[in-house]
Amino acid sequence: MNRNTGSRRQSGFTLVEIAIVLLIVGLMIGGVIAPLGAQLDQKKISDTRRAMEDAREALFGFALRNGYLPCPAISATNGLEDRVGSACTKRYGYLPWSTLGVARLDGWNRLIGYSVTPGFSDSVILFTLKTPRDITVATRDSSGQLVPATAPNDIPAALISFGRNGYGATSDQNTRIQDAGTGNSDEKINLQNGGTALVSRDASDDPNAAGGPFDDIVTWISPNILYNRMVAAQRLP
Repeated sequence: MNRNTGSRRQSGFTLVEIAIVLLIVGLMIGGVIAPLGAQLDQKKISDTRRAMEDAREALFGFALRNGYLPCPAISATNGLEDRVGSACTKRYGYLPWSTLGVARLDGWNRLIGYSVTPGFSDSVILFTLKTPRDITVATRDSSGQLVPATAPNDIPAALISFGRNGYGATSDQNTRIQDAGTGNSDEKINLQNGGTALVSRDASDDPNAAGGPFDDIVTWISPNILYNRMVAAQRLP
């Protein structure tokens, strides 16, 4: 009887030890997974910014070559610009990746959005230094107030990735991701107004942050850089 009791006690201690080891291993795995997840997110952000920078440079090149900016893509599966005659059928849609010869997707495998001022995409009445622009980009200041990041109605074209949560984006499988956020007012601005009013600010998961949670990435064409390149190439007087 004593031998059996001792055996049961020894077995019990072994189970406790195994449980402790499993707990330690679980903590170690959790400690590794969290940094790996953060690194993966950062890589996707970097890949997105690189793709958008390539697209912006391609837009400059397109303007230098043609004297105007391209229209948004025909659809989520057709990356040619959607042009009928001299005009675009839309001013806000997907980046025309086939026309520009650039990547179709951001780091989360979703299509990059594109907004263009109509006066800059007209292929007959080419834009000049005085052509009106109609895109404004805003941001949040240190006090949380929404303030201009650009001069009002000053941007010829802008690009947008809808970030990690993908609210409003279109997936690689041509599925539109619904805006399931609550309180994400700045992200909602980027889905409204036909691409004429956009918000670009630091990413935040804080629901109490001014403008709410935010992970969109927005970049744009500076009219001054565009004009400078066009003048240097003798495409503008």
